[in-house]
Amino acid sequence: MDVVTPTETTKVVTAQETGRKLAVELIGTFFLVFTVGASVYSGSAFAPLAIGAVLMVMIYASGHISGAHVNPAVTLAVLVRGRIGLGEAVGYWIAQLVAGLLAAAVVRGIITPAPAKTLSLSGHALVAAFVVELLFTFALAYVVLNVATSKDHPGNSFYGLAIGFTVLAGAIAVGRISGGAFNPAVALGGAAMGLFAWPTFWLYPVAELVAGAAAGLAFLALNPDDK
Repeated sequence: MDVVTPTETTKVVTAQETGRKLAVELIGTFFLVFTVGASVYSGSAFAPLAIGAVLMVMIYASGHISGAHVNPAVTLAVLVRGRIGLGEAVGYWIAQLVAGLLAAAVVRGIITPAPAKTLSLSGHALVAAFVVELLFTFALAYVVLNVATSKDHPGNSFYGLAIGFTVLAGAIAVGRISGGAFNPAVALGGAAMGLFAWPTFWLYPVAELVAGAAAGLAFLALNPDDK
């Protein structure tokens, strides 16, 4: 009879735990990107509220399993902050980006879009979009790190609201400037849905990932004892 060693058991448990984390990251990101696309395609005036709300509920639903990043920029911030390893972060990024593309395919398959043109940027508008994506992605990642990973807020119940309302505020404040992605997976899904122009797509992941890394560094600088 084969004997299962403690090391083999640990590997199985670790693989199962990783699978659970990646599954909920995919689910959470899918519903976030789907809500973005569905609300914009339908021409809803309440798109920012719907997006902030779905982010909030998905964070409450999966935060206890994966940390509910549902955003590659947030995962990068958490990586810089030191609460996730590089290998796991790469898995999160893959799950999030795949979810964004899946959501885009579903939206395009089932919803007839309201008249809306692709957001094309150039000149001052391009610079403005880069700046606001940088600022609000930083705000989002900074809020996540402080309410969901800080030792000063153990077991709090407000983190989902804080994160959802950050996105809501950003979407209302600067949505007309950049589209209000604040998330590379949302930007990728949005481009696949025709909401963002591919030639200027690069500004979203660049601005957002720089912001995520900056938020991680800011947290470490301001919380030197929170390791």
